[in-house]
Amino acid sequence: MSSVSNPCAHPSIGVCFCYTMRVAPHPCGEDLVRRLLFIATLAACASTTTLSGHHSFAAYYFSDRSVSIEGNVEEFDYINPHAWVKIVAPDKQGHPQQVSAEWASPGRLAQQGIGKETLKPGDHVVLTGRPSRDMIGFKMQLTRIYRASDGWTWAGRSDLR
Repeated sequence: MSSVSNPCAHPSIGVCFCYTMRVAPHPCGEDLVRRLLFIATLAACASTTTLSGHHSFAAYYFSDRSVSIEGNVEEFDYINPHAWVKIVAPDKQGHPQQVSAEWASPGRLAQQGIGKETLKPGDHVVLTGRPSRDMIGFKMQLTRIYRASDGWTWAGRSDLR
């Protein structure tokens, strides 16, 4: 077994135990300050990413306004982090427009008995929700949905009546 010269190694096990806070490299090659700064930077980056991972609905939608739109389901995206219902509805001039409604997470919807087969393309629905703050396209936060063909209704917690 070869031995490596280590000026600060413990004589019986060959491991350095003199962890002093030095700016210069440690005699055995350990640079504790550099390691601690690296770990602190990683922790800061990880916590920042986690904190910005979920948005506030109030930042994206007007919480004091409500709109209702009637149209046919074009697509139902049952995906994380939020499900989306996309319908085609006529605008004020009668031209078809796509309306996207952001719903809850699939996990929360599943707890309420709503699955990816609940809405199908062609279903005629009335969506009620909070309009988007950005005026690019038409989006809403879904608070209520009604399907006339079978009377099925879903209402969010703040829209229960």
